Amino acid sequence: MGTYGTEQIRNVALTGTSAAGKTTLGEAMLVASGVIGRAGTVEAGNTVSDWDELEQQFGHSIDSTLLSLDHGDCHFNLIDTPGRGDFIGKAMSALPAVETMVLVLDPTTGLDPVARRLMKTAKDRNLPRAIIINKIDAATDLSGFLDGLKETFGSECCPINLPCNGGTTILSCFQETSGDSDLGDVADFHTSLVDQIVEVDEALMEKYLEDGEVAPEQLLGPFRRAMREGHLVPVGFASARNNVGVTELMDQIARLFPNPAEGNPRPLQRVTDDGREDMTACVDGDTSPIGHCFKVASDPFVGKLCFFRVHQGTVDNSTNPRVGDSKKGVRLAHLYRYCGKNHDEVHSAVPGDIVAVSKVDEIAYDNVLHLDGDGWIAMNSITLPKPMFGLAIETTTKGAEAKLGDALARMQAEDPTFVVERNATTREMVIRGIGELHLRAKLQLLKDRYGVEVDTHPPKVAYKETITGKAEGHHRHKKQSGGSGQFGEVFLRVEPAADGSEDVVGGLEFVDDTFGGSVPKQFLPAIEKGVRRVMSEGAIAGYPLQNIKVSVYDGKHHPVDSKEVAFVTAGRRAFIDAIQKASPVLLEPFVKLEVTIPSSYIGDISSDLSGRRGRIQGTDMLPGDQAIVQAEAPLSEVMTYANQLKSITGGAGSYVMEYSHDENTPPNVQAAVVAAFNPQEDED
Repeated sequence: MGTYGTEQIRNVALTGTSAAGKTTLGEAMLVASGVIGRAGTVEAGNTVSDWDELEQQFGHSIDSTLLSLDHGDCHFNLIDTPGRGDFIGKAMSALPAVETMVLVLDPTTGLDPVARRLMKTAKDRNLPRAIIINKIDAATDLSGFLDGLKETFGSECCPINLPCNGGTTILSCFQETSGDSDLGDVADFHTSLVDQIVEVDEALMEKYLEDGEVAPEQLLGPFRRAMREGHLVPVGFASARNNVGVTELMDQIARLFPNPAEGNPRPLQRVTDDGREDMTACVDGDTSPIGHCFKVASDPFVGKLCFFRVHQGTVDNSTNPRVGDSKKGVRLAHLYRYCGKNHDEVHSAVPGDIVAVSKVDEIAYDNVLHLDGDGWIAMNSITLPKPMFGLAIETTTKGAEAKLGDALARMQAEDPTFVVERNATTREMVIRGIGELHLRAKLQLLKDRYGVEVDTHPPKVAYKETITGKAEGHHRHKKQSGGSGQFGEVFLRVEPAADGSEDVVGGLEFVDDTFGGSVPKQFLPAIEKGVRRVMSEGAIAGYPLQNIKVSVYDGKHHPVDSKEVAFVTAGRRAFIDAIQKASPVLLEPFVKLEVTIPSSYIGDISSDLSGRRGRIQGTDMLPGDQAIVQAEAPLSEVMTYANQLKSITGGAGSYVMEYSHDENTPPNVQAAVVAAFNPQEDED
């Protein structure tokens, strides 16, 4: 299709459980639309989606991929996303770009935490959802699986087609009112679907109650409205490998799923000096352009790529939008429409379309492109899981630090759930991701794409220091070595800062309580500098301090020998003196764990987590003899929990982990960490 309008676009994200067949489904749709002549397979490594060498090596998707195809008079932008929990950030980051999220499930393996989290995220984001039950030819209890879906996600999950003849054919229960299926009488499913749809339209409901039937054409608008309101989650059946139900799915996407003009408004905001106010994009090609970058990638031939969804206006190669709050516009010299690794240059993109722009370093993930003259435009960011699994890394060869730093910066720009930390105290460079597999993929990418090899080891726990009491500190710094000397004396008080105080900056509230000129005003910044140095370096164990109020109330100076360096040292040592008297404590990070296991392992997992100082928060029973154990535990105890979980459950368990809060460490742990601290005295 050469050109198309907003109403002809369908933006869909294919998400779901690992090995459910998302990539295979996308491949089948590309064949059905004529984009490719023959479907590739994940096993052979020749699919359009998993074109990257790293994905072929791992045997599964590790990044989202845009697939473009035409079906009838509609243009589809499909985003194939990873299904493994370690790469869920890539799946979630694609959701702001689409009108509908399609969850692809394998009935032989059931639901996992990834599927549940994606459905919850889409619902919270007010995004229409649909479910495709794939691999129906291999399922033995589709009826039970469908009942489990309704139990988990609600009665709004209604089939719009049904498997027949042992999963070899599909029959629409949206249009058909009679017949037999593998799940029962088609009429019953048709009635349930219509009952669910007409509830959003009172006039249509009255007609339905009077006549007992409504023509499918009259249900199209209410169908899309029910999806937008979350009152309907259509469920379809397919066998992508055998091309069963694929064309029917494409027909349903084109006919029943909302287009960009019908989709729910995106959480855009206009930011001015007066604050933020919500705004709604106008799906009109003549309005000022607004686009949102949902993915950054690297192409070996084109370079840096920024994929963005056009929410308003028309974007072409003459558009020079601003990026976020930047005052200067950027030039979009080349726009591309992508399908896997293949791309075609296009001259413009209409509202609702998804395109990529190359070689624009100013654009980063989650940036909004706009031409707004009154302030700037932002979008409420989607909440991604916080990367908690960490590895400390160092180069295997000398002189490769600069190359490593450049590579890590590029990788960070491409993945919002990949973080690089540099701890000055421990002198460690730590990479953090969602899980072990996530970081293993990053290390392989570092080696293959950037030619950098590193050694890894578990990082030290990121403790924090704070105080629980009040105390006073004092230090007189006096140094005389001939000529002009150094002199500065500081008295200060410390106490925990008030929760929510607006005066706390970087974990510190610094107050000047001096009077009578005991400390000249020009030396107070020097005292604060010394205090902040301790805040970053730590006072008892070498970890950053937080939530402390410091009040400088007295001091002495010398008209000749008092200098900034003297008060920096005096402030620093007075602060350390006060901290050591104020009942200091170490804080350790706690994480939330959501462990999905066969129900027979509940006791074993609960016992193991309790032995790791974990606290069980609750247990939920799931369909299919599965259970979710929710717990909180110290990060130090579960940093390598994947190996233990695999050992206990024989590989049948999975978990997600994210940061929760900080807590005081037990006395024995604190004593050991403090005893290992060996501070280096700085020269005065």
